[in-house]
Amino acid sequence: MEYRKLGNTGLDVSVIALGCEAFVEDNSNAKTFLDMAEEAGVNYFDLFSPDPAARSALGEALKGRREKFIIQSHISSVWKNGQYERSRNLDDVKAAFEDSLERLGTDYIDVGMIHYCDADSDWDTIKANGIVDYAKQLKAEGRIHHIGLSSHNPKVAIRAIEEGDIEVLMFSINPCYDMLPGTENVDDLWADEVYEGGYLNMDPDRKMLYELCEAKGVGITVMKAFAGGDLLSAEMSPAGASLTPVQCISYCLSRPAVATVCSGARNAEQLAQSIAYCEATAEERDYAEAFANFPKVSWSGHCMYCTHCHPCPAEINIADVTKFLNLVVAHNVSNGIEEGSPEFRVPDTERGHYAALEHHASECLQCGMCETRCPFDVKIRENMKHAEKVFGF
Repeated sequence: MEYRKLGNTGLDVSVIALGCEAFVEDNSNAKTFLDMAEEAGVNYFDLFSPDPAARSALGEALKGRREKFIIQSHISSVWKNGQYERSRNLDDVKAAFEDSLERLGTDYIDVGMIHYCDADSDWDTIKANGIVDYAKQLKAEGRIHHIGLSSHNPKVAIRAIEEGDIEVLMFSINPCYDMLPGTENVDDLWADEVYEGGYLNMDPDRKMLYELCEAKGVGITVMKAFAGGDLLSAEMSPAGASLTPVQCISYCLSRPAVATVCSGARNAEQLAQSIAYCEATAEERDYAEAFANFPKVSWSGHCMYCTHCHPCPAEINIADVTKFLNLVVAHNVSNGIEEGSPEFRVPDTERGHYAALEHHASECLQCGMCETRCPFDVKIRENMKHAEKVFGF
């Protein structure tokens, strides 16, 4: 298993995590899934469902091994009248959280995830109703260790991050959703018509979100990596071609700030397919050629950090140079600072990472060999000139 830091939380998390589907589809599978996870080194799981039966079954399966797992459980996901609800009523939220601790058999949650906010007005309600303050109180008491937010809308997520209220973001990431602008209606992500009308390209708000999270130290946990399974079928995929689970996971893990991908496995076989990512070859993980040949969508002009441009005759790590450049730009844009302004600055973190590279943009020969290999027609030589100007070498 591979592990990554979850933003600035200090947590080392497995790149593959268990999604909630594993526990709600069949409560009797909880022990089987945790056994598989423990054996494979998976140490992170998400539990958004307030279903009492699912919580109790998972609590039973956790007995004797609570410390082996990092739990992401959701605040404001409640159970009423025999079904799940998303609530903004503080009393309901508090009762549901206490129920989760009792049924899981634990006195703390590692990441308390404020549940499912896709609209600015909803974020206003969450704050006005005291839910963010409640999460901060739980953290001060040690009953949750970190505060998160789950969302499908990059605009809302960017706002929450810039306001400084969250440390972890659970976000829906896959190569098709990344084409779509932010929306308050999550059903748009599944609507065929939004993918019609010709080629789409990388949504700038989503790109900004990932780079902002990296710059701010907000760790991302991924949901919907397979678009509910649609991306694994050529007939169902909005892109018009299928991907493998390994390619989907590889794409998510290449996005800035992403630490772990929650596998929405419904059975042991599906979980094994996700865990297989860690033993996959570079060729099996490679998604670039598949993306470049999708019949319905295009990533033209956007660096995907896929490293197909390598090797460089000057031995420049082109993907990392581009990544650090994008992070600097994102940091300034998020603060309303335009390049060329006296206030434009390179954060110490990005400057340090860039300086630590063995070779820098100023060493670019402008030979263009990298551009002949790039599947996405990125203007790499221009990026190197831009990076040299921003970093100064």
